[in-house]
Amino acid sequence: MAGGRIFFTSDLHIGHQRVAGLRGFETTGEHDAALAERWDTLVNPHHDRPDQVWVLGDISSGGTRAETEALAWIMQRPGIKHLITGNHDNCHPMRRESHRFQRKFLGVFESVQPFAVRKIRGQYVKLSHFPYAGSGDHTEEERFAEWRLPDTGNILLHGHIHSAERQRGREIHVGVDAWGLTPVPLETIEEMIEVMRATVSAESTVPGP
Repeated sequence: MAGGRIFFTSDLHIGHQRVAGLRGFETTGEHDAALAERWDTLVNPHHDRPDQVWVLGDISSGGTRAETEALAWIMQRPGIKHLITGNHDNCHPMRRESHRFQRKFLGVFESVQPFAVRKIRGQYVKLSHFPYAGSGDHTEEERFAEWRLPDTGNILLHGHIHSAERQRGREIHVGVDAWGLTPVPLETIEEMIEVMRATVSAESTVPGP
């Protein structure tokens, strides 16, 4: 069975009133429906060639009811889903009772982990909810320092920052706030990596003073 396409997304915040308002919606229902329409339009629903969607954290506000409803929302979406946990997800190991939520999340996601590595265009690319240590936050204080990966030279796909900025250095932000509430196809990530490679190559060949 041939595999389908691959997508990346983050910070869905299903049912989260404050985030829905910041994104221009009056109700969470309107917000969640807009996210569903964009996901369902892109992701292949056919079981013979299923697409994969890597969700890089924060499916909801984190409350028990909100999380249950967000998992039901994700269950209805097409594709095979993988979760890289965020600070609003109760299964993230930063939470003391995270082990109690593993089975609940694994009923929806094919895999659940705080970090991952994928090989894209010959590059080992890291996946994390958080940007690299020292790369800032969407608050004045850079939070969750102990859960941020150090920058060891790899490209990083991340969410968390709720910014329209798509790239900074070796970091690619796949959160829905930067991509019109839409999952990012692997092909787009590949194109960005190629541009980053070309930039680094060009800089390395500039003669010194």
